[in-house]
Amino acid sequence: MTLVSDPVETGLVPSLARPGSNITGLSLMHPELSAKRLALLKEVIPKLSRVAVFWSSSTPSYRLVLRETEAAARALGIQLHVVEVRGPADFDSAFSAIGRERVGALVVLPDAMFRDQQRRVLDRAAKSRLPTIYWSRDLVKAGGFIAYGANFPDVLRQAAAFVDKILKGAKPADLPIEQPAKFELVINLKTAKALGADEIIQ
Repeated sequence: MTLVSDPVETGLVPSLARPGSNITGLSLMHPELSAKRLALLKEVIPKLSRVAVFWSSSTPSYRLVLRETEAAARALGIQLHVVEVRGPADFDSAFSAIGRERVGALVVLPDAMFRDQQRRVLDRAAKSRLPTIYWSRDLVKAGGFIAYGANFPDVLRQAAAFVDKILKGAKPADLPIEQPAKFELVINLKTAKALGADEIIQ
């Protein structure tokens, strides 16, 4: 496995050190990293007090990511406005809802649907002039404001090392599950300037 949020909490394995089954690989640490993303937004926008969160229940493990985000918000003194986006048809109502709440920023939690619909998310966030943080550099390269997460090319290299060991006879149960070794913070300065946040970042 390479793109699993938290294999222990979701019941795939009993522990990272001793998976004890026919499953091993990498955990992407999405719950822990989501808390870090919220803290980064607070650093960029020190007066931030109200933040919207987009999440999808299509992947059950991402409830853990939402839970950690809510815990981080309490620690930072941030009021969260959680909006579930079940599919593409929900985006208009979701952005209308957070517009009424007058939030200062948006956190988009990891989900394949948000990645597949990234153009819609990016365009609406830009139109709303809403600083938004994502989990992948790909969304920032496409025009998003900021992202923090695992370096995916490095994750795939780590995964290849697992494949090599297993093909050479290692048992998955004997291979501890690893976490990403490299993380990256990516900022689109053009988008930052459009949002008026470039001076803060510099």
